[in-house]
Amino acid sequence: MLAPAEGLTEAEADARRRRGEGNVPVKGGSRGYGEILRTNVFSFFNLILFVIGAALLTLERYSDALISVGLGLINAVISAAQEIRAKRKLDRLQLLDRAGVLVVRDGQAREVAPDQIVCGDVIRVRPGDQIVVDGPLLDGGRVEADESLLTGESDPVVKHPGDELRSGSLCVSGDGHQQARAVGANSYAGRLTAEARRSTTDKTPLQRRIEFIVRLVMALTALMSGAIIAQAAIEGFSVLRVVQITAVLSGLVPYGLFFLIALAYTAGAVRIARHGALVQQVNAVESVSNVDVVCTDKTGTLTTGQLTLEEIIPLGEHEYGEVATMLGSLAHNAANPNLTALALVAALPGEPWEVRDEVPFTSTLRWSGLSTDDGVFVLGAPDALAHRLRTPAPQNEITERTGLGLRVLLLATAPEVRTLSLDLPMLTPVALVALADELRDEVVETVRKFHAEGVALKVLSGDDPRTVAAIARRAGIDAAEPVPGSALDDLDDAALDAVVARTAVFGRVAPEHKERIVRSLRRQGKYVAMIGDGVNDARALKQAHIGVAMRSGSAVTRDVADIVLVEDSFAALPPAQLEGRKIINGIGISLYVFLARVVSQGLVILTVTMLGLGFPYSPTQVGLTMFTVGVPTVFLTFWAKPTRPDPDMLRNLVRFVIPASIVTATFGAVVYTVLYELVTKGLSEGRRTPHEIIAEFESYTGLTYGIDADFTTASATILAQTGLSTFFCFASFGLILFLAPRSKVFAAWTAPTGDKRPALLVLGLCLVFSAILCVPVFWQYFGLMGPSKPVFFIVLPALLLWYATLTIVLKYRLFDRLLGLSADARH
Repeated sequence: MLAPAEGLTEAEADARRRRGEGNVPVKGGSRGYGEILRTNVFSFFNLILFVIGAALLTLERYSDALISVGLGLINAVISAAQEIRAKRKLDRLQLLDRAGVLVVRDGQAREVAPDQIVCGDVIRVRPGDQIVVDGPLLDGGRVEADESLLTGESDPVVKHPGDELRSGSLCVSGDGHQQARAVGANSYAGRLTAEARRSTTDKTPLQRRIEFIVRLVMALTALMSGAIIAQAAIEGFSVLRVVQITAVLSGLVPYGLFFLIALAYTAGAVRIARHGALVQQVNAVESVSNVDVVCTDKTGTLTTGQLTLEEIIPLGEHEYGEVATMLGSLAHNAANPNLTALALVAALPGEPWEVRDEVPFTSTLRWSGLSTDDGVFVLGAPDALAHRLRTPAPQNEITERTGLGLRVLLLATAPEVRTLSLDLPMLTPVALVALADELRDEVVETVRKFHAEGVALKVLSGDDPRTVAAIARRAGIDAAEPVPGSALDDLDDAALDAVVARTAVFGRVAPEHKERIVRSLRRQGKYVAMIGDGVNDARALKQAHIGVAMRSGSAVTRDVADIVLVEDSFAALPPAQLEGRKIINGIGISLYVFLARVVSQGLVILTVTMLGLGFPYSPTQVGLTMFTVGVPTVFLTFWAKPTRPDPDMLRNLVRFVIPASIVTATFGAVVYTVLYELVTKGLSEGRRTPHEIIAEFESYTGLTYGIDADFTTASATILAQTGLSTFFCFASFGLILFLAPRSKVFAAWTAPTGDKRPALLVLGLCLVFSAILCVPVFWQYFGLMGPSKPVFFIVLPALLLWYATLTIVLKYRLFDRLLGLSADARH
């Protein structure tokens, strides 16, 4: 075929390329590497830690510096690595392939790379070519374009001269020329690619809550730090002491929670992968547990994309067996079988025919046929064959089955005709053939599980709304009043929200419609998951809280998705949701333990400082929190129950953490004060102290009795710190028993779980910490004293009284009564 236009000259093409009118691939769309590193590594909190760490290193306090800086830096590196990984994947994302295309330059067709095309070029379009720019089909051409990648509609669309060919579609038949009108970032594929590359990762509800809590604790710590450091300056503390105090106060910020979440998410992702769901964004582990609306495409998600034979209805005098053999033979002898022929081949036997002529199925003809020595056999849409039928097909039978979402075809013959062409002979109706989209095996059970968990489903498809509704009903989804996408075009946000709230099935929807529906659900406070497999789903996947792609779907969709279903089955989502809930509930328990420990430590620091009894912690002792809180919470996260996340988590945190912290801090301050005064009075002038005790304190403090003026203060401080750390560690273990009680003995806050693992964990932690106190290398590293009778005889009774007091406070909700909170609001 000759080009209907001469196209551009090479000089014109070069000039347009210099003017920026070239088909340049879309670039960027996400944050740069420098910005990612800066925001994650050099955050405000990390800068504080780095300054403290540098000061401690200058003062040769290497272990203190490691404890102060290490955790924040690890968390920052993990966060930055995850974001860089996501950026690299998005930057590689490309909707169009880079195969050469034919353009007309200087009146001759020549092959060039897609990025050499410029606006105004004339491009040759042939079967199998991907359309790489937007523009009209020129005179003399006629093609069929597969736009399923863009719209989700499976049937090719006939394009006549003047019709728009969109980039990203595929020419399946025909031949013609296209003029490039929109190229590069301005083309349809370019806009889709840019939108897909845009980074839109949402923080999950738990991440937002923890971020709020950490910021709140940071603010309170900053205020407390200012007061304590000011007091230290007035009293003439050394630079080392001020730096150590600052490191301790900074260590109160529960920054380890972010590390715990990253660890829990990673472990959850591994467990979810066993169910067939590959997690690509780690916070999707939590997001999937919050989902209350699932939006899904039809083809590839609810259905396999294949057809099944549902029914054969013989017409006239024809018998079922005769018709079945005829259909099977027609399908088996087709040279280029389509989905319909494959469904018939799978269901019916066939006989070999001597084929004379064949007309394959096209979306324009809407029928296919064979001619043999026994006549002509044609299978096609009833309305496409109606004008060539000797007797009309039974319309009521057709209407009834199309109303059920079935695809109805008509088998007709002309026994007396031996040749076949596009000009059909008069035909005799033989049978109606009803075909159904094949549901995935697990769809019905998965939908039932979603409904049982209170999760609503909405189907968004490019197919006819009636067909989509029928398939949705077969899957168990309420499909009353399906809505076409065109009905959404003129609706404002309020009207759209009303339609989306009451409708479960949408047909003939474009990518823009899917995106608007997801946005509408988010405006209504829903937590939305979007499942898709085509490029037409990519924008909606990006807009949803969690995007889910099929492994067999387009590369673009997989790249932008948070989760990829490796077995192409959304049956993996319900078990993934349960795993996510276990993670959330486990992190919730960890949050209780973390905050109770942090608030208790803060209160003790304030109390001891106001009493003028030194400072109750060193930086290395604060590091014990990682052992007493961090390690057990990892186990608690994995052992949690898959119940619904607590909607009142922040409120219940306050109701538990404040009374538990006040009780724990009170007993901790008493332990510290008693031990401090015991040593101070024992070493004061005029009192006789055994030589071996003095020698022991000299080895701990590095000071000399009777020479160094602050020997008594240093000795009292280290013994009191040892007693306080011992009490706090055992009390932290005890809090686990209150939060996950096996029996009624510790069930003052919540009902017994019957799970003995937390109790065994507490026992194991107590034994390990007792061993630490007995091994010199460990207690010296944490700045503690070795085994001491005063510590034992004061800490043990304090722990028993602490348990009894906290049990009464929690069991009778004394804090709730004091503040007038609802008595029936339980954790």
